[in-house]
Amino acid sequence: MPILVLRGVVAVSGGGVKRRNMARILFEHMYDEIISPENLLESWVEFVKGKRSRLDVQEFERNLMENILALHDRLRDMNYQHDVYHAFTVSDPKTRSIHKASVTDRLLHRAIYRKLYPFFDRTFIADSFSCRLNKGTHKALERFEYFARRESSNHRQTVWVLKCDIKKFFASIDHDRLLKVLDERIIDKRIVILLREIVQSFHAGLSGVGLPLGNLTSQLFANVYMDGFDQFVKHRLHVKHYIRYADDFVFLSKDRGYLESLLPLVEEFLGRELGLLLHPKKVEIRTVASGLDFLGWVHFPDHRVLRTSTRRRMLRSIKVDPRPEVLASYRGLLKHGNAYKLNAHLTST
Repeated sequence: MPILVLRGVVAVSGGGVKRRNMARILFEHMYDEIISPENLLESWVEFVKGKRSRLDVQEFERNLMENILALHDRLRDMNYQHDVYHAFTVSDPKTRSIHKASVTDRLLHRAIYRKLYPFFDRTFIADSFSCRLNKGTHKALERFEYFARRESSNHRQTVWVLKCDIKKFFASIDHDRLLKVLDERIIDKRIVILLREIVQSFHAGLSGVGLPLGNLTSQLFANVYMDGFDQFVKHRLHVKHYIRYADDFVFLSKDRGYLESLLPLVEEFLGRELGLLLHPKKVEIRTVASGLDFLGWVHFPDHRVLRTSTRRRMLRSIKVDPRPEVLASYRGLLKHGNAYKLNAHLTST
């Protein structure tokens, strides 16, 4: 069972006490569970799916048990050191720097993720959708549609949306702040030492700042880092209609003035508590009726259409690679909006 820690009590009139958000769930697994050969082997089974054609994976698998036991021994003796990253860039559509860890390190990332993700996931708010099981982009889109319909009384009233984006999110995550949160939640400090080795194995130009986009653990750490902001929005600001997907988030309300009043509070918390800045060119307040661009789709009261840049990129990709599985993937995407003409185009391709 999870371990609960009481955070304190608040005195009230009459000599009683008011218990307010006192119970904090702590991570109950021990270091030895994470580094066990069994967990490492099960992590390999998950990790290797779809990767067996890659040379570095084949090389590791050639002496699989020997490599797993060697990793286990290093971890057991507390002398594990993260290897260097292989850096490359991708365009999707904007250029991003990806840092790929060695197979050994990626295996360890997955072993850690297998144990930590279920614990932290149940502490996150319901309306955080990035890199979570049974969440994702499509669930976030459905939630946005539900909030817009609810706030507008089924599209009979105007709904305003405050849309925000964090500037250079992964490159701005502060190591010490992240590790402090992890340390507060994890009992076995050997795990924290291991996580510190992984977190500090990378920086984005400034020592002590930044997470690599290529790490599986980075996805979890990003949500852990932003959870404090999510809790602030829901339990301090008491915002009813809020959705976050990674570093993109929106607030919906009938009252534009209310959204305007939220913005300085959001900026102040992000800067003071997390060392993050909003992207000045990606903060806007507009109505749903005017078309709100969120997560690749432009949303209107009764429908959504694919963002123009996403549509162009899709058509370019199909022209270069028109394989049936690629077409099927895009058809799956288009099912989530109004894209009859595009679907017809794919059918004729």
